[in-house]
Amino acid sequence: MTDLRPTIVRLLSNMASAKEIQQYLKRFSQLDAAKFAVVKVGGAILRDDLDALVSSLAFLQQVGLTPIVLHGAGPQLDETLAAAGIEKRTVDGLRVTTPETLAIVRRVFQQENLRLVEALQAVGVRATSIQSGVFESDFLGRRKYGLVGKVVNVHTAGIEAAIKVRSIPVIASLGETAGGQILNINADWAANELVKKLQPYKIVFLTGTGGLLDGDGNIIDSINLSTEYDELMSQPWLHSGMKVKIEQIHDLLMQLPPSSSVSITRPDELAKELFTHRGSGTLVRRGEKIRCVTSWKKLDLKKLKLLIESGFGRKLAPDYFEKTVPYRVYVSEHYRAALILTRENGIPHLDKFAVSDDAQGEGLGRAAWQVMRAENPRLFWRSRPENTVNEFYFSEADGCIKGEKWNVFWYGLERFDDVRYAVEHCRARPATLKN
Repeated sequence: MTDLRPTIVRLLSNMASAKEIQQYLKRFSQLDAAKFAVVKVGGAILRDDLDALVSSLAFLQQVGLTPIVLHGAGPQLDETLAAAGIEKRTVDGLRVTTPETLAIVRRVFQQENLRLVEALQAVGVRATSIQSGVFESDFLGRRKYGLVGKVVNVHTAGIEAAIKVRSIPVIASLGETAGGQILNINADWAANELVKKLQPYKIVFLTGTGGLLDGDGNIIDSINLSTEYDELMSQPWLHSGMKVKIEQIHDLLMQLPPSSSVSITRPDELAKELFTHRGSGTLVRRGEKIRCVTSWKKLDLKKLKLLIESGFGRKLAPDYFEKTVPYRVYVSEHYRAALILTRENGIPHLDKFAVSDDAQGEGLGRAAWQVMRAENPRLFWRSRPENTVNEFYFSEADGCIKGEKWNVFWYGLERFDDVRYAVEHCRARPATLKN
């Protein structure tokens, strides 16, 4: 993998820092090849965004990564069935599949599967068409749904054989019974079962919207299920389709290792989503619970010290915990993110905000910040001008005064005297991190 680092840095240098890129490359290169990513591609992407999809998958192969691709073909099926004069019938959101419908389903899936494989091979990407043999299925309810299946077992031999020779497996979401009857399977269900079996590091859903949208139609950049799920599910703007999607993602991630995550993005933004902290779509993680304490005694100071030093890349002053009186300390359950607040002149002051190296880009820091902010309507803090987190700070602050050594930020301070105190305090406060 080492000889590929310059390629990645070159291709991504316009969208991320070299440090970020190296971080992700190191993370991905340590994974078992079959554990990297399952990419679920909707039929609309194959129809409207094939070139962008092929380009992104080609890039991943170029840097030594082999994603497992599973696709649907919903819009193509609707079109072909309508052309054949077959009326679309759905029950509980599932396409009722008669033998006549199934013949078209098989033909359309084969056509779309080969179209993607051929497009990949045309640009020199190794890809393997897998149209059967993965999803062993049973009838979901023959009278109600017809030839629709539920997955009872996932067979990975064909997938593993492709990955062994660094060929991207392109899988159609068709199942078959033990007796060989082909069944139509909902592509999201197929993706979920495949993911449960393989337990990949990344699960990627490629969509036209490029992420989950909030009430204003803006993309939600990250969701920490441990701290945000209940509130999110109660939002009036969360329509039924998206609500079901979030419920499915929640149930899926709860059955996977804590390191797994779901990304929802567009095909042309796939590399940015995978290799940069900022990402490009919605990143959903199980996340970690954030607890708040008011005394050092309730914390593992050794772990906290390691976190701070990992996050800042510098040594903490040896007497930091003796000399600093905590007001509130917010720590994630596995000590991968922390915010340390002191109280200065009656105003909460953010003394340290640290996110461990391996948690950067997960949205954990943002989740911890939100928990802290909800409990602290006033706050001030400082940051060095070259700090890469400043962009986030500017978006969170009501105001900032820039300085040569420190930028001073605040929110919720309405009196001029409080702002002046905050600036003077930050400029005079001794540094507690050593080079």
